[in-house]
Amino acid sequence: MKKKLFLVSCCAPCAVAVIEKLNNEGRDFKVIFFNPNIHPEEEYIKRRDEQKAVCEKFGVEFIELLYEPKGWFESIRGLEDEEERGKRCSVCFYYRIKKVMEFAKECGDDIEVASVLGVSRWKDLKQVNEAGYKASFDTGIDYVEVEGRKGGMQERRNTLIKEMGLYNQDYCGCVFSKKNKLC
Repeated sequence: MKKKLFLVSCCAPCAVAVIEKLNNEGRDFKVIFFNPNIHPEEEYIKRRDEQKAVCEKFGVEFIELLYEPKGWFESIRGLEDEEERGKRCSVCFYYRIKKVMEFAKECGDDIEVASVLGVSRWKDLKQVNEAGYKASFDTGIDYVEVEGRKGGMQERRNTLIKEMGLYNQDYCGCVFSKKNKLC
């Protein structure tokens, strides 16, 4: 029997095709929204609400973990000037995935965690997966890779974004990435 899956999501556009695919496969999963990196708070709320609406459309449970930007800022302190895909991003991915894994641990031992944090072309999927495996090692919760770009997934993502009229933002949410205009 497959474990329940917690899917870490940064936003609806990055998650929508993966949610559709997992849902169509009949996979037992929940979308977990933990994004203290998103600023300003109005942007966070907009992305959260849109992700929640996509989950409702597909009949998938949506769980929002506490928005705690202070902890996130502390985790990346000293890395503010790193380039996109640099060490700040590795720390950010690790911080967010690990927090979700700690939450999963509280929910039972039959849960594994996956992430769509690397679906965007602006992100390094290998970097996200490395952070996921490191968090897995540190928490004892399994990390599984999901494909959100290849095998027609990028095309399906673009179609769903258009069909659903999703807000497709031009930065990951991190004020430091926006400053660098790379995300």
